[in-house]
Amino acid sequence: MHWWIPTNASSYGGDVDRIFYIILYITGFVFLVVEGGLLVFLVRYRRREGRTAAYIHGNNTAEIIWTTIPAVIVVMLALLSQKVWSTVKDPAHFPADAIPIGVHVKQFEWQFTMPGPDGKLGTDDDIFRKNELHLVVGRNYAVQLTSQDVIHSFFIPAFRLKQDVVPGMTIVAWFRPILTGAFDLACAQLCGVGHYRMQATVYVHSAEDFARWQTAQGAPATAAPVATDTTMGSMAMPHSGGTR
Repeated sequence: MHWWIPTNASSYGGDVDRIFYIILYITGFVFLVVEGGLLVFLVRYRRREGRTAAYIHGNNTAEIIWTTIPAVIVVMLALLSQKVWSTVKDPAHFPADAIPIGVHVKQFEWQFTMPGPDGKLGTDDDIFRKNELHLVVGRNYAVQLTSQDVIHSFFIPAFRLKQDVVPGMTIVAWFRPILTGAFDLACAQLCGVGHYRMQATVYVHSAEDFARWQTAQGAPATAAPVATDTTMGSMAMPHSGGTR
């Protein structure tokens, strides 16, 4: 168990973390100032015998200041976040060499269709696995997400990636793992009584280990019943409002 966020394991995770910490420091500072001021006022202006309250109708200067400062901070955060958001979510910024992976989700299971040695989906050497995804470190991947029933959410904390999977849509998300190891994949959207069982493992191998794993799979299994594209050019636009 991590007491804080897990170690970053994706190429853009550091940028996501940077924005997170900037927001955390700003909101943490504001929290301390506000709560500290509240404590000071509670003590300094507490009820005392023989002392009556003073009624103040407002201060325009103070109101302008405490409205302008938060507005400027919010605009600055939006500008800082835009580049990171575009890198992660905008299809125009997806790597052209991303390897496609079919991800079909249903209550309460993850189904992965990984390309075989030819690197393409929809061919005879595709590899189908339930609740386990195998990748090569340092390579770009584009997951093509489809849902069979309800809204699910594709969430890999170590990759700093979360994307809703909406029935009737093919939503594409990309990532590049930078560390080898086993990483948790979970559904971050309440999807039914078995939601707690929506767990899978992402295994990131070195190129040599992945080649051995791929060879050990033998004849390819039957692919999952999911329509997937074989090129980056045919990817669907992510539904930006569907992220959590």
